[in-house]
Amino acid sequence: MRKSVLIAAFLLIALLTMIGCGTPKETAPAAPEEPKKPVVVRLEGGDWGYPNPFTHYSRGPGVNKMRLIFDSLLERDERGDIPWLAESWSILDGGRRYVFQLRKGVKWQDGKPFTARDVAFTLNYYRKHPPVSVPSGASFQPDYLLSINVLSEHQVELVVAEPNANFLQAIGRLSIIPEHIWKDVAEPAKFTDPQSVIGTGPFRLTDYSKEHGSYRYEANREFWGPKVLVDVLEFVPTSDPVLALEKGDIDLAGVPSDVLDRFRKDPSFVLMENPGFWGYRLRFNMQRVEEFKDRQLRRAFAYAINRQDLVDKIARGAGVVGSMGILPPQHRWYNPNLPQYEYDPKKAEELLKGLGPSVKRSYELLVGSGAEVRIGELLKEHLSQVGIELRVVSADTKSRDARIAEGKYEIVLVGHGGWGGDPDYLRTRFSSRVGDWFNGTPGYDNPELTLLLEKQIKETDENKRKELVFRIQHLLAEDVPEIPLYMTTGYTVFRREKYDGWMHVYDHHAPTHNKLSYLERKK
Repeated sequence: MRKSVLIAAFLLIALLTMIGCGTPKETAPAAPEEPKKPVVVRLEGGDWGYPNPFTHYSRGPGVNKMRLIFDSLLERDERGDIPWLAESWSILDGGRRYVFQLRKGVKWQDGKPFTARDVAFTLNYYRKHPPVSVPSGASFQPDYLLSINVLSEHQVELVVAEPNANFLQAIGRLSIIPEHIWKDVAEPAKFTDPQSVIGTGPFRLTDYSKEHGSYRYEANREFWGPKVLVDVLEFVPTSDPVLALEKGDIDLAGVPSDVLDRFRKDPSFVLMENPGFWGYRLRFNMQRVEEFKDRQLRRAFAYAINRQDLVDKIARGAGVVGSMGILPPQHRWYNPNLPQYEYDPKKAEELLKGLGPSVKRSYELLVGSGAEVRIGELLKEHLSQVGIELRVVSADTKSRDARIAEGKYEIVLVGHGGWGGDPDYLRTRFSSRVGDWFNGTPGYDNPELTLLLEKQIKETDENKRKELVFRIQHLLAEDVPEIPLYMTTGYTVFRREKYDGWMHVYDHHAPTHNKLSYLERKK
């Protein structure tokens, strides 16, 4: 009986096995994955020159179009400077020797390997042929940068004559160029072959039109760093960026506060508040107009100008009055305890009376175009109330900048970014040892201020240097060598569905001007 049960069980198992091994049911083939649509981002265009280190225009949009292609040893994020082509570095001998450890496996966009020789070549080449944009503190002079030594394939050493608190940041932001392309280029300002825009950066330039002010970049799929999230980046001509954003012609724009509600009510747009690191300043030519050397006259100008009125009427409230210590209120080393020079026309008149009748009361004010003309007209109105006449003369940006560089102005209005950078820019503007018309203030001389400006750049202890910078701001506020009118803030508005990776770095106002905005970020 036991044997019969075992046989029956065996037959049952066999039957079930046969049923399980029958013809399988047909399954539908998996649907093919749809190809991912490329991320194409369009931004406001305009000609800012051919984007290599020697042919772009000097202002921010030109610099940053170049930096999409060319990398530097360091980069910036929200908090400070971060490793980039250099993965680490050491500061030795009390700030007189810098050793950079470079990343391995980095390639130029033509496939050639990046090495320490490229870094050494770049610095030596820049000695002979300075690029358009040189960060303050990045001295190539042989009496300061004593030697540039290749220690190994991925290690380079720089030896300097004396400590400089800004040297690391400045040298770290220089765009590195490939030796194999540039070594035989004798006139870099004329070199605009396609090879001249080969870098190690996240984007390749695929089209440029000077006539239309348009650029087209494509992602560098061999980029050594974080994943590039934007496949195609285009800068296209627009007559009205706000209208172009609404119509979908571009995907991001700075939007004036009076039309902001049109975007705030639309969930497809995101509003991003900007820091106040772009601003306008009024500069006095103290060599051409001798009386501007008298700080009493400069203070009279400061009291006569209603800077809040400029914020309200020109920036439509999207701005903050500048600090007479020059560093703006959102700068990490801003000194809030300074003379403010609030609008006081009576005080201005008292100061002017003290100067006597020999001081002339009519001056030419050189401005650019657009908003600068409106600022000039409002300044003319303010100053007329205390008996000072301004003759507002407008020029295009390039012509105005050329006149500044040649010192051909009496008073000039300048608007630009970079106000959030290292405070050493105070030295390049106001030290009597700087005779550069474009950046400096020829004719202005405060020996105590110059001493402190030269001292702070050699102070490598951050707390001690900050104390010096606070004192420098106080002296500047007392002297008024120039008048910071206001910093623009406002909002950047972007179309959420197209791209939403925009970010601000710690010292700059424009999210489109840093390459990290286009790259994958670690969470």
